Amino acid sequence: MPAYEAQMWKVSAPRRTLSRALIVALACSSVLVAESGSAAAFELFGIKLWGSSNDEDADIVDPLRYAVTIEAPDADKDLVKKLENASSLKSDEDRPVSGSLGLLAKARSDREQLVAALYADARYEGVVTITIQGKALDDLPPDAEFTGPQPIPVVVSISSGPKFILGNIRLEGDAAGLASADFGLIAGGDAGSGAVLKAEALIVRALKQEGRPLARITDRQVVAEHTTSTLDVTLTVAAGPVAGYGDTTVDGTEKVDREFTEYMTGLKRGRQYSPDEIDDARDRLLRLEVFNSVTLKEADSLDADGNIPIGVQVSERKPRYFGVGGTFSTEGLGLEGYWGHRNLFGRAEKLRIEGKISGIGSNDLSELNYNAGIMFEKPGVVGPASKFIASVKTVLEHPDAYDHFSVKGSTGLSYEIDKKQTVSAEIALDYSRITDAFGKHKYLIASIPLQYVYDNRDNRLNPTSGFRVLAYAEPSYDILSGAAFLKLRGEGSAYQSLDTASKFVLAERVALGSIVGTGLQNVPADRRFYSGGGGSVRGYAYQGIGPKDIDNQPIGGLSFFETSVEMRMALTDTIGIVPFVDAGTVSTTATPDFSDVKVGAGVGLRYITPFGPLRIDAAVPLNRDRGDPRFGIYAGIGQAF
Repeated sequence: MPAYEAQMWKVSAPRRTLSRALIVALACSSVLVAESGSAAAFELFGIKLWGSSNDEDADIVDPLRYAVTIEAPDADKDLVKKLENASSLKSDEDRPVSGSLGLLAKARSDREQLVAALYADARYEGVVTITIQGKALDDLPPDAEFTGPQPIPVVVSISSGPKFILGNIRLEGDAAGLASADFGLIAGGDAGSGAVLKAEALIVRALKQEGRPLARITDRQVVAEHTTSTLDVTLTVAAGPVAGYGDTTVDGTEKVDREFTEYMTGLKRGRQYSPDEIDDARDRLLRLEVFNSVTLKEADSLDADGNIPIGVQVSERKPRYFGVGGTFSTEGLGLEGYWGHRNLFGRAEKLRIEGKISGIGSNDLSELNYNAGIMFEKPGVVGPASKFIASVKTVLEHPDAYDHFSVKGSTGLSYEIDKKQTVSAEIALDYSRITDAFGKHKYLIASIPLQYVYDNRDNRLNPTSGFRVLAYAEPSYDILSGAAFLKLRGEGSAYQSLDTASKFVLAERVALGSIVGTGLQNVPADRRFYSGGGGSVRGYAYQGIGPKDIDNQPIGGLSFFETSVEMRMALTDTIGIVPFVDAGTVSTTATPDFSDVKVGAGVGLRYITPFGPLRIDAAVPLNRDRGDPRFGIYAGIGQAF
């Protein structure tokens, strides 16, 4: 990105001409301010640069404290909030600056940031005046000294002026045939600097999607008309030629194979350039989980063959990792641990060993549940979008419905059709010993699990829009008994923001399944359907919904249906509450019996972290039967669905 020099207004009464450099510099300033709160600590002349420390004040030379007052009498509450967020003087008020020179530098920087915030709100007549100890910033000498009692008084006076709207809009050059309205530039519409820059990016993107990698904005004329409070915008665009991919070069690899990294981009030389494919290539490399960062950049010019070279810059992660975790619910405490390697043989092969113990506190020591497994994954076996998967898992568990020991091995292939769609197929062999209401049985099940997933959620850890659909089919054959059956399961979840800030999100989930081809007794207990508990119908015991034996223990079913509705409400940026209702039923027939649907309701607390929400839910059954609990409490990481 080129370096832009900040410029002042060019006044041509009764018009103001906003230079290209000014809009870009100030818009970028507002972005940096929005992000500065999470990554600011090193200070030079009052300006934070990077890092963080609990003893920041101790690193400041000649600390000088100040108190800032922001006055914006003609601004509404929303604009005042934006201005306060843009002001580093305000956000850093509790920290001293480095002497008088630090306060001067911080005040000058703050003025630019506040003007940027006004531009972002389409306030092109806004005036920002800063005084320190009663003297205007521009009247102070460069070596001014602020003496007297601290904190030093600083007053920021802002006259926001009228809000501008877009006036005359012209697209010139290779964009002359495009409609500005398609990119958000509409006469009478939003004239904020961010809207102009967003439109530019969309125009360039549209041309690049025609296969033109060198498309760019060559000139921008932005004129603020005072008499009409309108902003006239003229953009000149050069599309450049249609081109294919040239050579892909990779820099930054150390332990990851360089040629493999190039191969995983999937950018074949000579194929027509597409910005979507560039994005897909970056995302694919990041999903390998061996890189901290990935940057793909087109060259500034075409090569001798008329193709565009692509440069890939990566930085690697540490290959080994380990972790421990836990869950708590009315079913007891669960502890788990894992160790993994992200780059076993140099081509992003993954090896993961994990184990888990659950039921602590609610089960006797002899009836704790144990899970252990070894998983291997190799990407790119039949193209960059594919990966080979293999695993061996063993389980010893004692839920109310059965006692179960098994050893299962599986191998298969997963393939990404596109960024939203994934299909997978496996071959599995599972030996198990199970004791349930029908007695003691041994099984040797050969199966072919097949799965399709469509997922266009905006955020997989905490979605606010989009939906996810899963379809699963597993034809199975018991080698010991000769029983054959087909297990089918479908699940869908949808998310919708009810406001522009996504503080209110409606989340819904529906799941159903069926086993056909044999009777209930011929289906291993661990492969039947159950419902109840966390992640299912909260308020009821784990596997507590559905048919039961004479001892009132669940036996599972050949079909099930579940649905959930949550209203996810953000109280602050990190804390939210979630009222919810769950419902479900399990039947011994191949189709669900909706005459006996169990319903649970409750409320949850969410604490948002970088690795997903921390979740605590409390629920009660609304139509409980004998033996059902009166309430349930569940905790974990991530939303319930």
